[in-house]
Amino acid sequence: MERRTKQRDAIRTATERAARPLSPEEVLTAARPLCQTLGQATVYRTLSAGVAEGWLEAVELPNGPTRYERADLPHHHHFECVACGRVFDIDGCPGKLAGLVPDGFTLESHEILLSGRCETCNV
Repeated sequence: MERRTKQRDAIRTATERAARPLSPEEVLTAARPLCQTLGQATVYRTLSAGVAEGWLEAVELPNGPTRYERADLPHHHHFECVACGRVFDIDGCPGKLAGLVPDGFTLESHEILLSGRCETCNV
């Protein structure tokens, strides 16, 4: 575990307060008011360390950068806005996806990504 610093604390606070997965740029924007000396390289290092330490989870999506969210969230899926690129959590899961798997296959995990326009961009 890395030592505690004001920069790491600001990044952790920003990701914990976020109601959605954040890109590294969004983390920097959200954390900089808590630590004005925060730089992009520190954000990337801390996000990587957060995943390795288990308090962050990387959200890999087909478009755009990797996003990061708290690792302690219950299983859920995501919605990506095609206009602004922000990603939002979708509560729950439709379940019963094993029935879609071909005979002889075993389902081990899944990710569902919905896309469209968010409330802000839909006006």
